[in-house]
Amino acid sequence: MSASNTTTDHQEIRNWVEARQGHPARVKGREPGGILRIDFGEPEESLEKISWDKFFEIFDENKLAFLYQEKTDDGRTSRFSKFVARH
Repeated sequence: MSASNTTTDHQEIRNWVEARQGHPARVKGREPGGILRIDFGEPEESLEKISWDKFFEIFDENKLAFLYQEKTDDGRTSRFSKFVARH
């Protein structure tokens, strides 16, 4: 598996997501806050699009970090990411 990176930098996260035509989202019906997701392409029915401000508010309140991969093993652009606890 290609190397992964971890960051809490808001601009780095936003740049990575937008470069892959993604947008911030959360799982519907999980208020307050919500379970964060990155939605790519056609919106998933279980997700609701949220603003970057709301996304980062939830991200910071829950002390999350963003683990992501730039390239797949075969060199293609990767969409692999997940949210992990900050250390």
